[in-house]
Amino acid sequence: MSSFRPAPLTGIRVLDLTRVLAGPWCTQNLADLGAEVIKIERPGSGDDTRGWGPPYVKDAQGQDTTEAAYYASANRNKYSVAVDISSQKGADLVRELAKQSDILVENFKVGGLAKYGLDYESIKAINPRLIYCSITGFGQNGPYASRPGYDFMIQGMGGLMSITGERDDLPGGGPQKAGVAVADLMTGMYSTVGILAALHERGRSGLGQHIDMALLDCQVAMLANQNQNFFTSGVAPQRAGNAHQNLVPYQVFAAADGHLIVAVGNDGQFRAYCGVIGRPELAEDARFKTNSNRVINRDLLVPMLVDVMKTQARDHWLEQLERVGVPAGPINTIDQVYENPQVKAREMLRHLPHKSAGTAPVGASPLRFSGSPVQYRHAAPLLGEHTEQVLRERLGLSEDEIRNLTR
Repeated sequence: MSSFRPAPLTGIRVLDLTRVLAGPWCTQNLADLGAEVIKIERPGSGDDTRGWGPPYVKDAQGQDTTEAAYYASANRNKYSVAVDISSQKGADLVRELAKQSDILVENFKVGGLAKYGLDYESIKAINPRLIYCSITGFGQNGPYASRPGYDFMIQGMGGLMSITGERDDLPGGGPQKAGVAVADLMTGMYSTVGILAALHERGRSGLGQHIDMALLDCQVAMLANQNQNFFTSGVAPQRAGNAHQNLVPYQVFAAADGHLIVAVGNDGQFRAYCGVIGRPELAEDARFKTNSNRVINRDLLVPMLVDVMKTQARDHWLEQLERVGVPAGPINTIDQVYENPQVKAREMLRHLPHKSAGTAPVGASPLRFSGSPVQYRHAAPLLGEHTEQVLRERLGLSEDEIRNLTR
């Protein structure tokens, strides 16, 4: 008999009116934590990302299904209900589900749900305990509130692209976006945190509240130490390629047969690093002995290190640096990531039941609980896969009523 307890959010119901990535990433987190997440989708087309392929999830014979990999990445463990909220009956059904829900997450444009009676004030009137999270590009107020917001433009507008990419004075310099939609993903994570905090607060007050999440806010907030560098110095940080603004050496180096990352985080590690590369005198040089001096004298030190690192193979450096406790690692392609023994040991790839594919691969949640683990119930659903089930079990509709609605 299992000693595990139910997942942390078991018994919590989430009404998911989101699409694309920021909102679905948030609600997938909640689903992984055990919440029942009912995803409302447009009949016929569903979430926009259902069409964002190829690639598509493959069936047991290796043939493409109709399910885009992009959609599958952010919608596991959810129930899909196809309802036209622009119709009176459809909006009524969603309101009935909202009455029974603990959390509602939506990413319609500001004011876009009011005409259907699905805005916060309307839903609050029928369910004052509901936690209602709105995710938009720019938030519910301010001069940009009515504008659409997409991750790429937010990465640019929010400053990330000004510090991402090679230095402007080097070949290939210029603004560069991140390889995944980090503004969307971070907004989904911040939204998850906000919802869980509001859920805890509701335990004291008995009341829900409106959470106003903006991609731009989250992008600006996640600049982290770069924000503080600017606040402290008055100088806007610039692109530094694979180098670090505040640590040296902390960058990519070319070895004789490839590349590796060396991430020296303190002066002790620098001394150990200098010993490995056969240049112990550098660690005693006043220009390089402390990190602050290394940052100041970066342009003197780094070229010397570059020359030394080219003299040995990548794996030689990795083995030697690991031996003395200097953080270093390879630059893996994604297929190499999933062959990594640590990634395998942490079970970061799972295979879940899927109605048309049989099973589908998914990237696992990084959350690990000793007593109430993350749940992996099923892969991302087909469009409307659970419509009849939810209408029957949650709203008590009869088979005749469901047939009439379908018709």
